[in-house]
Amino acid sequence: MTELPLSGIKVVDFTGVQAGPACTQMLGWFGADVLKVERTSGGDVTRNQLRDIPELDALYFTMLNSNKRSLAIDTKSPQGREVMEKLIREADVLVENFAPGAMDRMGLSWDTLREWNPRLIFGSVKGFNEDSPWSELKVYENVAQCAGGAASTTGFWDGPPTVSGAAIGDSNTGMHLLIGILTALIARNKTGKGQKISVSMQDAVLNLCRVKLRDQQRLERVGYLEEYPQYPNGEFSDAVPRGGNAGGGGQPGWVLKCKGWETDPNAYIYFTVQEQNWARTCKAIGKPEWIDDPDYGTARARQARLFDIFAEVENWLADKTKYEAVDILQEFEVPCAPVLSMKEIAEDPALRKSGTVVEVEQKGRGTYLTVGSPIKFSDFTPEIKGAPLLGEHTDEVLATLGYDADTVAELRAKQVIV
Repeated sequence: MTELPLSGIKVVDFTGVQAGPACTQMLGWFGADVLKVERTSGGDVTRNQLRDIPELDALYFTMLNSNKRSLAIDTKSPQGREVMEKLIREADVLVENFAPGAMDRMGLSWDTLREWNPRLIFGSVKGFNEDSPWSELKVYENVAQCAGGAASTTGFWDGPPTVSGAAIGDSNTGMHLLIGILTALIARNKTGKGQKISVSMQDAVLNLCRVKLRDQQRLERVGYLEEYPQYPNGEFSDAVPRGGNAGGGGQPGWVLKCKGWETDPNAYIYFTVQEQNWARTCKAIGKPEWIDDPDYGTARARQARLFDIFAEVENWLADKTKYEAVDILQEFEVPCAPVLSMKEIAEDPALRKSGTVVEVEQKGRGTYLTVGSPIKFSDFTPEIKGAPLLGEHTDEVLATLGYDADTVAELRAKQVIV
């Protein structure tokens, strides 16, 4: 395949930090021309956040802005607004994740944008949707996890609500917006009309917590949740509890210690007791007598003995590394996985081979490690390229809009561009 699927699609990227850039980066991976519009004073704030090399763009920025071009411009100036109008009139997609009301204050309301370009797809990320009483709040990752129901159901029952290390507030919202944008592009092919797509971080987190909303309704109806560790001897309140490492999907599971756990904080596997695979599971862990034992032979009978079962599995795991254990259990089709550290992820040869983890060349830095496309295509493999330097493509972009060298020099002298 010589032409990427989104080749020819022009994206004006008005986003910063993580949720918006994660969306527009993937548009770039799939072939869109993504132009990142940045402030002249420093650009995206993540360029200098959590730096590991002084004076160079931080990994926070480079890992969310590959395959883009950068235009550094003062959009509040008359000349800057003129440039933005020209860009938007030619664009297919504009994406923003500014604070609520910021686009309107910049004179770039949805009404103005669609007047300039009726075919424009306008993608917007906010913390809460417009109907929320908190719609004016600025929101970051952990705020979204708490407001979306994730934190209240994560962690252990004797501890506080806990946020996830995964960016289910930020990058997850970006992926939801990506789905909306691609859907709107397909719709535009049919109608010729653009539209606005809004995704709130609270809504996107809740979408990943739908099974917990399922559990809330079950709890209200029957008063207990049999797949949670609190059943059958614990007490349930009127809200879905935190379940520790319970499976939550009807197949009980837990994180269990393997050989070396005393010194390695990640020497664990996740082990699942799959109902339809009980007999093979018993054989795998050396407990064939459990297969027909009435105290263990059914899921209902096992529920009250789950932690006794997990204790026996840990005894079996005591002389096995997590990798050895998973290799054995795989032969018996037991759902399981090693708990992989970020160091192990970074060095995993299979993830490198598949393009899930890639090395990218970055100006000034050399190579760095980042994620590749989690979506695999049969016809093409997205090529992950370095992130742009601040204003790296300013002159190039203005030239395509008809600005001559003298005008560009004048704009630079007035600090409208860098």
